[in-house]
Amino acid sequence: MRQGPVDLKAIELLVLDVDGVLTDGGLIVHSDGSESKRFHTLDGHGIRLWQRAGGKVALLSGRFSAPVSRRAEELEIAYVLQKCHVKLPVLEELLRETGLKAENVAYVGDDLTDIVVMRRVGLAVATANARPEVKKHAHFVTCLEGGRGAIREVAELLLSAQGHWQDLLRKYQVEI
Repeated sequence: MRQGPVDLKAIELLVLDVDGVLTDGGLIVHSDGSESKRFHTLDGHGIRLWQRAGGKVALLSGRFSAPVSRRAEELEIAYVLQKCHVKLPVLEELLRETGLKAENVAYVGDDLTDIVVMRRVGLAVATANARPEVKKHAHFVTCLEGGRGAIREVAELLLSAQGHWQDLLRKYQVEI
């Protein structure tokens, strides 16, 4: 794993790869050419909790997928960047557009195309199912696999570090 200080309180934007991170990486291709993907509700709720605390979310995927667009719409994700085969220039444009610095970004990835972005951001996260080469560049590796709650795990990590988790629990009347 990558060493060095990480300021979790500085993170404002959570950027997610999709296949293998927000999904388990599997694709179902129907006979008409359309596809299906499976998203985990824990991840969706984690994204919503992060947004309620003021965090921003972006999806950055090498592929285009209509189910991803639909899921992003449901979760009101402002930045949906698909068919980005070279991800770093797209991240740089996103930073310009949002006015954020790289140290304000957490990126979650699982495959080789994610490494270049992970090396640029303030918090690099690899999912439990990530390639070993990717995990070497991560500050944090999730316990859960992509598409199985890994994003919820990251959201809770950030919300706890930023002092929002306890307030969110109170809203749900959870004993703390």
